[in-house]
Amino acid sequence: MHPRTPRVRLAGVRTSWRTVDDGDFFCAECGGDRRYRRRTGHRRFVFLGIPLLPRGAAPPVVECVDCRGHFGTDALDHPTTTRLSSMLRDAVHSVALAVLVAGGADARSARETAVDAVRGAGFPGCTEEELTTLLAALSAEGRVSMEIELHEVLTPLAAHLAVPGRESLLLQGARIALADGMYQAAEREVLAAVGRALEIGAEDVDRLLAEARMPF
Repeated sequence: MHPRTPRVRLAGVRTSWRTVDDGDFFCAECGGDRRYRRRTGHRRFVFLGIPLLPRGAAPPVVECVDCRGHFGTDALDHPTTTRLSSMLRDAVHSVALAVLVAGGADARSARETAVDAVRGAGFPGCTEEELTTLLAALSAEGRVSMEIELHEVLTPLAAHLAVPGRESLLLQGARIALADGMYQAAEREVLAAVGRALEIGAEDVDRLLAEARMPF
């Protein structure tokens, strides 16, 4: 038997791509941070390899440099792993400061618990003295300013965290508040604000605050 001769496509539509931007993104296909090229394209009818008639613009795509996969431009809305780690670190730092400003700043046990949380989140060099300096500045600005900062830091993060991740952030704040005794009214208000920014319902906030009081 003679081998089959491969069929040659005489005609078809081909897209010509042009790179307009590049950077880093999280590639869902590769499962990690990769380089990307944002590309625009134009379709043309091709006959015998010769481009003839234009067929309009192709939707813009994000192309992974590694796997060559094409994704919609909304792929760039998702933070890279590096960026997400940075957002989490800043979130823990902001929650810890907000809780201390609300009532635990004078208690060493609360400050030490806050330092441990901030170090564990990715600020290994954080010290109690550093937090005390920041607390003095934040206390002068007032609680309203602190709540605005919580909203700015936590709300963009909430969309990228599963429920356990969002609840874990609230629990860290609750444990700082409990380090020097029972919740103060102002601490509960701040923790409720944390819950709202993280899109945790009021009933779940109450459940988590009660859960934080239980021994590990």
